[in-house]
Amino acid sequence: MMIPNWLQQRARLTPELSALVGSEGEWTFRDLYEASLKIAQQLHGFGIKSGDRVALLSHSNEETVLFIHACWLLSAEVVCLNNRLTDQELNWQVKDAEAELVIVDDRIGQFPRLQGVQCLSYSKIHQAAQKEFKVLEQWTEDQTLSIMYTSGTTGVPKGVRQTAGNHTSSAVASALNLGLTDKDSWLCMMPLFHISGLSIVIRSVIYGMEMRLYEKFDAKEAAEQIASGHVTAMSVVALTLDQIVNVMKSNNMKAHSAFRTMLVGGGPVPLDYLERAKACDLPILQTYGMTETCSQTATLGKADATRKLGSAGKPLFFNQIAIKDTTQAGEIGEVLIKGPHVTPGYVGSQSARSPLTADGWLATGDAGYLDEEGYLFIVDRRADLIISGGENIYPAEIENVLLAHPAVKEAGVCGRVDEQWGQVPVAFVVSSSVTEHELIQFCQQNLARYKLPKEIRFVDQLPRNASNKLMRFELKKWL
Repeated sequence: MMIPNWLQQRARLTPELSALVGSEGEWTFRDLYEASLKIAQQLHGFGIKSGDRVALLSHSNEETVLFIHACWLLSAEVVCLNNRLTDQELNWQVKDAEAELVIVDDRIGQFPRLQGVQCLSYSKIHQAAQKEFKVLEQWTEDQTLSIMYTSGTTGVPKGVRQTAGNHTSSAVASALNLGLTDKDSWLCMMPLFHISGLSIVIRSVIYGMEMRLYEKFDAKEAAEQIASGHVTAMSVVALTLDQIVNVMKSNNMKAHSAFRTMLVGGGPVPLDYLERAKACDLPILQTYGMTETCSQTATLGKADATRKLGSAGKPLFFNQIAIKDTTQAGEIGEVLIKGPHVTPGYVGSQSARSPLTADGWLATGDAGYLDEEGYLFIVDRRADLIISGGENIYPAEIENVLLAHPAVKEAGVCGRVDEQWGQVPVAFVVSSSVTEHELIQFCQQNLARYKLPKEIRFVDQLPRNASNKLMRFELKKWL
């Protein structure tokens, strides 16, 4: 199946429809196409062409949406860089992705120190001459359009390939589940370098739907948009849902009848949050997905929200879910996923490693079960994964940094329950000649702020099994 170049096709079909609303103005799909095409021609002047990899270090603003679309008009692959990473982490990802160019948002406080690759700011590109090119009107299903890095259980980040077919099937399956109306407007307060944010950019052009974009999450503004009827859908994590509900409750606000969907992902949602959201007339749909599946794999429908509390729902139309090595409902095992939304693989250092089993299933590493009606329940988001404010933190990555300190003999990390963030990382360290303050400072040079251990406990030894493997579940008991 060939897939039309999304923005070009959308601008032809519904040029006058509202595409993007933000603090800097409003764009129709024609405006979006023309502005993005100009940037694409300027990028082409710098030698960027179809199939090239362009890394984007940016904030979640309207200009970033234009640059993403500009790359796709060129049929270039966008490497989405998390703007919270350190220079060391960015250097590793840019090198691993073999990016031809790094584009940096002028609003990034400090220009990153990246080696061996050309870096250009938004403003520098805006000032450049345009070089015309022929837009590739059709993409193949397996054409990579975006690359996102997600840390593996080894602590080594993996560059996940997301193809035109992956993104398109994800968007279509979501529409079949949620429905579409000509009044739809999606409130986006998610980072555009996350699949949760980027998927809204993509749905907007595939559906012909307005996107209301905010650079940062703002609970008060979100509550006002939801209550006013300006927006019909929003994606959140449990932490941000709780903050919106608190604002609405304290101001006696109710969701407008036009507001149809509050998608909650990024981990389990506490029952208390769901009950308080219901009191504000918020239609909550719990969802389950990951970077490797281009957003949603399963979503719990509104009709089942109360009856199947705690469930992530059934797989969307094109998708399949199975539980490894189980034969009956309710048995817990590893969640397996199959469908056209699943990544075909990784880039760089992990490119030789296939994410799929021999018969085409993606082994998620998540523990869960299917009930007798086929509803998915996630028991744990990968046994050791820490989810902090919707961000995935892998203990092995923090352990690897701690172990790089000459005074650290052993290190183990697990998540501690936290009222504000859901979970925060805590480190257990075997060392006799370093302080907590020194180790935190050392980590700051090598890890994004959200990954920093909130506490370091010094111990004589770490719990290990017979084969000397660290038992992180024992660390959780120590907490």
